Amino acid sequence: MTSATKVPWMRAFGVALICSAAALPAQKSARATLTPQQVEEIREAGIYPDARIDLYVKYLNEHVDTIRTLAKAGLAPSRVRKIDDELQTVAALTDELGSNLDQYSERKADIRKALKKVNEDLPKWQAAVKGLPANSTFEVSRADALESCQDLTKDAADMLAEQTEYFKEHKDQRGQERAEPQ
Repeated sequence: MTSATKVPWMRAFGVALICSAAALPAQKSARATLTPQQVEEIREAGIYPDARIDLYVKYLNEHVDTIRTLAKAGLAPSRVRKIDDELQTVAALTDELGSNLDQYSERKADIRKALKKVNEDLPKWQAAVKGLPANSTFEVSRADALESCQDLTKDAADMLAEQTEYFKEHKDQRGQERAEPQ
C-alpha cells in the first residue's frame, strides 16, 4: 500500500473519530430533576400558579433537607457524590421555579401568597448550601446552586414588590390566575 492510498482511509477514520467524539456529550442522559410522580403533580397543578409554585417550594425543601442530613452524617465518598447530585437538583429546580415565576408575572397572575413563601424559604436554602463543609467534589455544584438561589432571591423580591404595587392599583384583578386582555 502506498502512502497515497493510506491518506484517504486515514482521513475517513479521523473524520469518523471526530464525529463520534463530538456526539458523546449529546448522548449523556438529561438529568431528571423531578420524579415522574412530581412531574404529574406539577402537571395537575397546571393553571393554578400558587399550587404549582408551592409544589416547587416543597420539592426544593425536600432536597435541601436531604443535603443537610447527608452533611451531618459525614463526608464519605458516596455521600459527597449524593450531595453533589442534590446540589445540581437544587440549582435546576431553582431555575425552573424562576422560569415559572417569570411566566406567571408576565401574565399578571396574582402570585403574592406563593412569592411570600418563596421569599421566606430562600434564605434557608442558601444557608444550607453555604453551610456545607468545603469539598472539591461538589464545589462547582455548590457555586451553581448558590448562584441560582441568589438570582431567585432578587427576582422573587422584585416580583413581590411589583405585584404588591400592581394589585394595589388594580384591585379588581386581585386573586386572578391570568390577566385577560380587555
